Amino acid sequence: MQMRDEMLRAACFASLDVLCAQFGDDVPYKDGLDRGFPHGGARVPFLSPQKGIFRAAAQTGPAALSINTSSKSPYGDAEVDDGYLYAYRAGSVDQPDNRALRQAFALQVPLVYFVATRPGWYRPLYPSYIAADDPVAQRVLVSPGQLVGPLDERDPEPLENPIERRYAVRETRVRLHQAVFRGRVLRAYSNTCTICRLKEDRLLDAAHIAGDLEAHGEPIVPNGLALCSIHHRAYDQQLVGVSPDYEVHVSKRLLEEEDGPMLELLKGFHAQPIVLPKRAAWKPDRERLAERFERFVAST
Repeated sequence: MQMRDEMLRAACFASLDVLCAQFGDDVPYKDGLDRGFPHGGARVPFLSPQKGIFRAAAQTGPAALSINTSSKSPYGDAEVDDGYLYAYRAGSVDQPDNRALRQAFALQVPLVYFVATRPGWYRPLYPSYIAADDPVAQRVLVSPGQLVGPLDERDPEPLENPIERRYAVRETRVRLHQAVFRGRVLRAYSNTCTICRLKEDRLLDAAHIAGDLEAHGEPIVPNGLALCSIHHRAYDQQLVGVSPDYEVHVSKRLLEEEDGPMLELLKGFHAQPIVLPKRAAWKPDRERLAERFERFVAST
């Protein structure tokens, strides 16, 4: 019987829990994932940033521990109803990395799917399973699983029910799209709130100018603003607006209120310019801002 490395995988998942609690859903490679995780008195890497399919030297079993898609991946990974199509490494079907990937399917072991949301940052999806293997097309189907049981004794399980699996895939896909959008917008704004200049990454969001359900609501940088959590909430509630001239406007109702230092601080940004991305192609689209600003003005 081939080894499945259950204890090593459990240690990997537990350490990812800690990193996600520390950094949020997206984890940096530097000073995060590059530390690896403890197992058997040593540190085991989570992934290899140089290649997509990773099997750790500490493993006794043949199956991959993780796979990753970089922000500049040369492979054409695609989304389907039941998960993600992940390409073999280029070359022979039987080369070591591809054997490790295919063994993850043969043994049905849980692994981590690291999706780069921006350079140097990954969203770990775990447990994931290789649900199908197509050596002719040289790709596998990656589907989400679930962790069941008490927090300190959780067991990974695949989602066998097709309806439940497709629901999980849709939920995961929405979160990934939001994460990639956030990563691109924060990078464009140099991890800075465009209104208050806050630079704490964990308190920054990517706000849509045109909502994702509206016309022109695409998840692209010109349709986004980097905002701290407070100013994002104020922007969504039409308490703060941004004009097509890139100027902050605070609602008349708030300008007329007196409610302590936090409100006074917010008022101080009224009529001030926002921070803009350095690249012209990344600047917020003026037409989208104008449409959104009309709604802000009408609500004040």
